[in-house]
Amino acid sequence: MKEKQQNDLGRDPVRSLMFRLALPAILAQLINALYNIVDRIYIGNMPHNGDMALTGVGVTFPILMVISAFSAFIGMGGAPRVAIKMGEGRIDEAEHILGNSFISLLGISAVLTTVFLIWGEPLLMMFGASDATIGYALEYMNIYVMGTLFVQLALGLNSFISTQGFATQAMITVLVGAGLNIALDPLFIFVFDFGVRGAAIATVVSQAVSAVWVVSFLLSKRTLIKIRPRYFRLKSSVMLPVMALGLSPFIMQSTESLVNIVLNSSLQKYGGDPAVGAMTIVGSVMQFCLMPLQGLTQSAQPIIGFNYGACQIGRVKQAFRYLLISSLTYAALLWGLAMLFPQMFVALFAKSDSLFQTGVWAMRIYMAGAVCMGAQFACQQTFVALGQAKTSLLLALLRKIVLLIPLAYILPHFFTDKVFAVFLAEPVADVLAATTTVIVFSLTFGKILKKRITEHAAHQEKAESV
Repeated sequence: MKEKQQNDLGRDPVRSLMFRLALPAILAQLINALYNIVDRIYIGNMPHNGDMALTGVGVTFPILMVISAFSAFIGMGGAPRVAIKMGEGRIDEAEHILGNSFISLLGISAVLTTVFLIWGEPLLMMFGASDATIGYALEYMNIYVMGTLFVQLALGLNSFISTQGFATQAMITVLVGAGLNIALDPLFIFVFDFGVRGAAIATVVSQAVSAVWVVSFLLSKRTLIKIRPRYFRLKSSVMLPVMALGLSPFIMQSTESLVNIVLNSSLQKYGGDPAVGAMTIVGSVMQFCLMPLQGLTQSAQPIIGFNYGACQIGRVKQAFRYLLISSLTYAALLWGLAMLFPQMFVALFAKSDSLFQTGVWAMRIYMAGAVCMGAQFACQQTFVALGQAKTSLLLALLRKIVLLIPLAYILPHFFTDKVFAVFLAEPVADVLAATTTVIVFSLTFGKILKKRITEHAAHQEKAESV
């Protein structure tokens, strides 16, 4: 309980509290990204067939994102609900949410494993695989999918650790698995000569270790809320609010999968395997570089949710202000590095000179709007922390479904260089979506907080009358 006493969500100074939670949360996100990034770095540097193998593994990305999106659907939908309930002092209700979420993750794992094992190959061809790359894609995907249960438990349940203020424990969950993955990758890929299959095996083993760690912690005496069998029976009154709130992070991640499908298929059409390979690189870099933003929002969400539940509105405003400033600062730094030094990112993945040059060119286009992501993440994830399911859902749909996917199809009709046009869709969508999100947030944030004050006053008056 020592860490919880050090991180009192309702009383510690907001700025120092947020940054104490932010460091392990950011490290956890970066380390978690290493699962896929390290695989791709090693695969891209395989002798003789590294480029084709990397492109093949790249087209599995939509499936990997769908699997992690479902863990976010439950974990990031349930964790803010738990934070609010804890702020209201309703620990039993918080544990009921955790128990129902645990069972839901088990059921989702079984369904996803079955679906992808049966229909994996036609899906991969749809996602941009070619005859030259489908073999590598299938080797990686079939093994990875067998570990879906571990991904769901490790990622989905870890949110329930961090939302209690146990940021260090949540970071260790990821550190244990990612550290093991980094160690096992070269062993399985090069020493045992398993190639792409070795990368997948290393990832599954590592996720299994992380899953065991998370479940053990949530069953132990160290946690404030526990997984209890009496809460395993699913109740719609518990899960429907969780799923409603989880739709926003689910769509953010799952539509990343859909976006990847659209971009890869368009790039395959206009530029062939080299363009798809470049997309694998810049997409990997973007995924990794945005992880600190996710870590920042994760560090602020428990503070915002807990204090919103406790009706400490001043602390809610403080937390958002620090989150926005930090997110914008980081996004500006990321943008500057991507524009000035794209070579240092691309060199990690590309072995051939042609893929390296294409990747450098593509990165400057693809990440041109990255500076806007700071405001987008801060505002949208604050809506999630406040339990504003509908608003966060609409904003999640806006960037990728309403803007990015149509732009990827429309822009090539207006440019001679159609590969350039496909990459350009990303920054255009980023700028438009961020602008809209900031406007919506500015118009509604104050109203949400005023409504909470009114509700809290009415609740107190009712309690005093009783």
